[in-house]
Amino acid sequence: MTIYAQRRARLMESMQAGIAIVPTAPEMSRNSDTHYAYRHDSNFYYLSGFTEPEAVLVLVCDQQGQRQSILFCREKNLEREIWDGYRVGPEAAILQYHFDAAYPIAQLDEKLTEMIGNQPVLFYPLGQDAAWDQRLLMLRGVVQAKIRTGIRAPDEIRDVRALIHEMRLTKDEYELGIMRRAANISAQAHRRAMQFTRPDSFEYQIEAEILHEFCRHGARHPAYTSIVASGANACVLHYIENNARLKDHDLLLIDAGCELEGYAADISRTFPVNGTFSSAQKEVYEIVLAAQSAAITAAVPGNSWNAPHEAALQVLAQGFIDLKLCHGSVESVLQDESYKKFYMHRTGHWLGMDVHDVGDYKKGIEWRALQPGMVLTVEPGCYIRPADDVPKALWNIGIRIEDDVVINVDGNEVLTQAAPKTVAEIEETMRSRYS
Repeated sequence: MTIYAQRRARLMESMQAGIAIVPTAPEMSRNSDTHYAYRHDSNFYYLSGFTEPEAVLVLVCDQQGQRQSILFCREKNLEREIWDGYRVGPEAAILQYHFDAAYPIAQLDEKLTEMIGNQPVLFYPLGQDAAWDQRLLMLRGVVQAKIRTGIRAPDEIRDVRALIHEMRLTKDEYELGIMRRAANISAQAHRRAMQFTRPDSFEYQIEAEILHEFCRHGARHPAYTSIVASGANACVLHYIENNARLKDHDLLLIDAGCELEGYAADISRTFPVNGTFSSAQKEVYEIVLAAQSAAITAAVPGNSWNAPHEAALQVLAQGFIDLKLCHGSVESVLQDESYKKFYMHRTGHWLGMDVHDVGDYKKGIEWRALQPGMVLTVEPGCYIRPADDVPKALWNIGIRIEDDVVINVDGNEVLTQAAPKTVAEIEETMRSRYS
């Protein structure tokens, strides 16, 4: 819990003076009286380590330099705990989570009207939740009505996420340790998927093997809905139906990663359903693999965020020309963006507590420089749909290869390298299938 307390102290240092209010996520109904499995708000958890719903973090920095970290949470309730499980309660939260004070969530509005008074700035996730916007504006109005007593409401409202997201962009060793474990579990899941794949099974059966491996290692939830896309389905970027039967000569594209202790992994692998790449499949696959290798090589400190994408595009453009999918020079293909018919997304995104993690990609008008501790995905692809000007042997080949990469002082570390990736590694893995 010391790590979370240190994060709160860093945030208050950035705030200088004011009050920050960071609520966790609400519970969401699935149907009738059942809920989706609860998942905390990432910003709230990053600062608190607290996983219960109905909780709010308040940080107070007065103009005299006094700082206070306060949690509002559910009270202990033995009857509800019989039904729903253990609650920490305010008293224990102070000791267990290193807060300066804690109060029942029912006292939030009352206490906030006291705490907001005479603060110069109100920090909170502006615009994230309309109900919270209205609630805090109403509370600010209550405080403003006390102006004749010498109490003022904050004159300024700022989005606290700008400060938190900049902190979250660079991972510390504690975070990287969790992400390495999440990456290894996810890599094992992809290996298992390869070994269970065979013609005439269904996409959802392979998805089940992935989820089995996640859960077997303590990662009870995927970081996002798994994509298990065979044949033409692999040319749909966010395909999640996962209900088609696998055909003998098709490729299977899997994009899946687990969430472990609040942190995501994100891996894509593409492999032949029957265990052996055809010549056309192999030719396209090697182009995408070479593009990924070039992008990973470019993911080093000092390079711009966009450098890996630019490196991948150079290789893909030449590959598309060689396949007769695009025509002209590499420069002309990049200039007229004809490559986008076959590669329409970017080569990566930040990764962390959210699978598409927070943090600006630009500083002003310039791409930001990569720095040690930043974690990104590197995921070039190629998606070839049937068309009159496309060689028929390439129809419905969809390939994406994705790894998770952390920038370090010497270059980078590929967190997900345990997932088979070369043609030889994949075919060897698939020869040792489960019966």
